[in-house]
Amino acid sequence: MKLQLQITTRDVPHSEALEGHIRQKAEKLETFYPHIMGCRVVVEVPHKHKHQGRVFNVRLDITVPGKELVVNREPHEDVYVALRDAFGAAKRQLEDYGRRQRGDVKAHAPVLRGRVARLVEDEGYGFIETPDGQELYFHRENLASNNFDQLAAGSEVQFLEDIASEGFQAKRVSTGKHHIENFEEETDKE
Repeated sequence: MKLQLQITTRDVPHSEALEGHIRQKAEKLETFYPHIMGCRVVVEVPHKHKHQGRVFNVRLDITVPGKELVVNREPHEDVYVALRDAFGAAKRQLEDYGRRQRGDVKAHAPVLRGRVARLVEDEGYGFIETPDGQELYFHRENLASNNFDQLAAGSEVQFLEDIASEGFQAKRVSTGKHHIENFEEETDKE
């Protein structure tokens, strides 16, 4: 284990089993990001209420090159569940940090714009015309806000293009306060 691990417990009795569990979880973090320089783990009982059960709060401060990642989870009644949740969140943060460093940031599909070309209302589907003249199928279940009955031919929409077994189709179709100022200009260019 290359990282420096510091374990602090506040208002929690010292336990070799708990400390061993924390060490094991911290060592496992290195499999998700091998350049961890240090890890501070604080396990505490934040409030002592007479009428409430004992809850545990876990805070992780993880030092990596160029940054410090902090995880502070909501209290839980089981210290091992609180540790699991905190180290799970740390794992996700370390994976994201590693992806950003490598330039492997996830690219989202571009939001496209178009107009409803035609609807088959009794069947619950329709077609969207894109600025380049292509028509894409969509089903009422692909609408972001369940407003299929409010659509009409010519309605302006935004959508994501996705490939399905039948070919390309529109997903996450939405209507709303967006405007397609350049729709006519884009279709005239073709």
